[in-house]
Amino acid sequence: MRIVGGGGTTTVGRLKRRSKMMIIHNSDSVGGVVFRRILTLILFFAFVGVPSLYLYSAVYHPFQSSNNLLTGSAFSYNINHPEDSEEVRLERILKEAAIGERTVILTTLNEAWAAPGSIIDLFLESFRIGDNTSKLLNHLVIIALDQKAYSRCLAVHSHCFPLSTEGVDFSKEAYFMTPDYLKMMWRRIAFLLSVLEMGYDFVFTDADIMWFRDPFPRFYPDADFQIACDLFFGSSYDLQNRPNGGFNYVKSNNRTIEFYKFWYSSREIHPGYHDQDVLNMIKFDPFIMEIGLKMRFLNTAYFGGFCEPSKDLNQVCTMHANCCLGLDNKVHDLKIMLEDWRRFLSLPPTMKRTTQSGWRVPQNCSLASFHTNNLPMENVEEGEIGDTQN
Repeated sequence: MRIVGGGGTTTVGRLKRRSKMMIIHNSDSVGGVVFRRILTLILFFAFVGVPSLYLYSAVYHPFQSSNNLLTGSAFSYNINHPEDSEEVRLERILKEAAIGERTVILTTLNEAWAAPGSIIDLFLESFRIGDNTSKLLNHLVIIALDQKAYSRCLAVHSHCFPLSTEGVDFSKEAYFMTPDYLKMMWRRIAFLLSVLEMGYDFVFTDADIMWFRDPFPRFYPDADFQIACDLFFGSSYDLQNRPNGGFNYVKSNNRTIEFYKFWYSSREIHPGYHDQDVLNMIKFDPFIMEIGLKMRFLNTAYFGGFCEPSKDLNQVCTMHANCCLGLDNKVHDLKIMLEDWRRFLSLPPTMKRTTQSGWRVPQNCSLASFHTNNLPMENVEEGEIGDTQN
C-alpha cells in the first residue's frame, strides 16, 4: 500500500543505516547481541505490524459517513462499488427488487414531487394502506432524476436508482408540453427500453397514481404490452381507447424491445409531441402487427383516474391524478382520495359490498376548471394536461 510503501520505506531505510553504524561500534561488546535482537524486532514491526494496522483500519473503518460522498457528487451513490458502470449498478438494484427473478415495479421522481408531504409520500402511503399492496413496496424501484430526489428517496425507500441526463435539469416542476417536460417523457421511454433489454418485465407507474389493490391479478396473461387509459371504450383490444403512459405492464421479449425502439425513434418523425401523443399515432401502424406485439388496454373500472374514475371501490386497483393541472391541485385531491379509501376500509364487510359511496374527487382537479383557463377539451379528455408525468 502507498502509505506503507512511501513513508514506511523511508523509515526502514533510516533504521538500516542507523543499525549498521551501531553494530560496528558495539561489535566487541557483550550488549551487541542483545541490541541486534531488539533491532530485528523493530524491523519486523516496521515491515509487518504497521501494514497490518493500516489494513485493519481500512477494513473496519472504510468511511466515516456515506452522506458526505453523496453531497460531493450528484450521482455517486454506490460508494462500495464506485468503479461499476451505470448499467451494472442498475442491474444490481433490479435484481434486489425483483418479484421472482425478472419483474420489477418502477416509478420516476424529481425534486418537485419529492418534498415531504408531496406526491412521493402520498404514493408510498397508498401502498401501505392498500389491500395486499404493502408487500409490493419491496419490489418498487424509484428512479431519481436529480440529486435532491435521490437524497429524498434514500430517506424513505430501500430501492433507489439515480438517473442523470447530461445537460438537463429535471429537478423543477416540468409544466405540460414545455421542452423540459418533453425531454423528461422521452428520457423515460429510453430508460424503460434499457430495462427491457436487460431482460426485466416491469410495471411502470407514475408517482401520482395511488395503489389500492394488487394489480397483477387484473393483468392479461397473454399480453406483451398493456396500458391504462384516460378513456376506455369497453374492449381491451379497441385501438380507439385513449392510453395513458403513466401506467403500463410490459414483458421483456423481442416484440416489446422492437416496439419501444420504434416508439422512441418515432419522436423524430413527430417532433414536438410527447410519448403519449406519439403512442396514439403509432398504435395503428402496420409495424405493430408485423412484429406480432400483443397490445391490450386496461379497463378504467380497475385502473381509473380523474379523467374517468373507477366507480366501484370493491374493484379499484389504482387511481391516477390525470386530467389535472398543477402540483398543488394534485396533492390536494390525492389527499382526499386517500381519506376516501380509509373511510371505505373502515366499513364493515357487509357495508363494503353494498356501499354506493364513491370518490369525493376530483375537486381542484375538476374538468370544469379547465374551461376557465381556455384549455381545449380534447386535450383534457386525453389526460394530456399536467404539471409533470401526465
